[in-house]
Amino acid sequence: MNTSESQVNLGFVTMIVAVATIGGFLFGYDSGAVNGTQEGLKSTFLLDEAGLGFTVGSLLIGCIIGAFSAGTLADSFGRRNVMRVAALLFLAGALVQGFSHDHTLFILARIVGGMAVGAASVLSPAYISEVAPANIRGRMTTVQQVMIITGLTGAFVVNYFLAQSAGASTNPFWAGIEAWRWMYLMQAIPAAIFLIALFCIPESPRFLVSKGRNAEAGRVLGDLFGPEEAAIKLREIQASFSQDHRPRLADVLTPPGGTGFLGVRKIVWVGIMLAVFQQLVGINVIFYYGATLWQLAGFSENDALMINIVSGVVSIMACFVTIAVIDRIGRKPLLLIGSAGMAVSLFVMVYAFSHGSLDAAGKLQLTPELGMLAVVAANIYVIFFNVSWGPVMWVMLGEMFPNQIRGSALAVAGFFQWFANYLVAQSFPVMAAKSLTWSYVFYGVCAVISFFLVQRFIRETKGKELEEMEG
Repeated sequence: MNTSESQVNLGFVTMIVAVATIGGFLFGYDSGAVNGTQEGLKSTFLLDEAGLGFTVGSLLIGCIIGAFSAGTLADSFGRRNVMRVAALLFLAGALVQGFSHDHTLFILARIVGGMAVGAASVLSPAYISEVAPANIRGRMTTVQQVMIITGLTGAFVVNYFLAQSAGASTNPFWAGIEAWRWMYLMQAIPAAIFLIALFCIPESPRFLVSKGRNAEAGRVLGDLFGPEEAAIKLREIQASFSQDHRPRLADVLTPPGGTGFLGVRKIVWVGIMLAVFQQLVGINVIFYYGATLWQLAGFSENDALMINIVSGVVSIMACFVTIAVIDRIGRKPLLLIGSAGMAVSLFVMVYAFSHGSLDAAGKLQLTPELGMLAVVAANIYVIFFNVSWGPVMWVMLGEMFPNQIRGSALAVAGFFQWFANYLVAQSFPVMAAKSLTWSYVFYGVCAVISFFLVQRFIRETKGKELEEMEG
């Protein structure tokens, strides 16, 4: 049953979304903070390119753990409680990364912070999907991507300000602590806000029903939709859960008489496909290694950091386009548009990089014209990603699975999403050192493949209640 916007307590929904998406902001900030710290990391811990790749990518080891465990933990202890644990991990990770002088301890802190990022990445969109009405669910969940990019851009702005104020990211700044360390320490502020705010929002009504806490679920639904609508929704949610057992990880396996592949439900494979190809198109090379990428292309450190900020602002603007259209034109058309646009812009970047020259040190040099072409193409690429695959993948993962398997399916899809993210982040410094051009050929080919996969396997979920999802 669909709920009209006039029946919804939009103020309450908006407050819930605002709190839940602080996790997205921290996800973005933690991912983007490392962008401006790489000179500091290399000089402090004496890292070569492979060591830098592992240090940057170690966050993603934690993300894999956090994403895989968060879904199943949330099925046991609740979406809100696991997000509170994530907030604590964000806070601890930021402080230890900022103060650590031991590389092993720094790596452990990045893994802890990554566990928080992974948990927030799957739980925030899932939680929003479980409290928002179907006709505005896409818009509400897309706010998560806005906050991720806002966090990334916030990190880029903080990095730029600190590097400019200190003279270089490796120079001492406040309290004699190097500027690059402050790039991590600043994250403690939003992490503390997130932790406190999580005590002001309710638990997901669908989780409460899964635990047999129907009276509590009814009260939350009443606050969201009013008492009459709440009673109807409560019955629909109860009917969507299996009567013989509570949600468990084994629910992702193909049920008797169901369709699947290698013993796993088809819908879970579709989620894995979305999660993996969101990373294989190379977006996080821009976000994690933007400063390094543009310096490889011949720009100065300050110019590279400024390009990052421009890319972040452009990304936020693109996400607002998604908010305006996602519940009108649907998810699948946006994914197709995004795949096509990313493929074209990535191959334009390939053209620019392939026509550059190498200096005596073997560093890529672009003419002003080629450099501008690369920057414009990169920002067009970022626009297409953030109109489509950036927010829409998270929207779909939060809503495409039936209630019974949502937590478990998110655990599996989240694991593959962050594992692909790790492989891209770990491999880029080595790939780029050999050939920036061929690195982007790979990302462009993946964008082309993603178009045909979406066309073949994605089913539209626009306007459907979560209880209507088939698996």
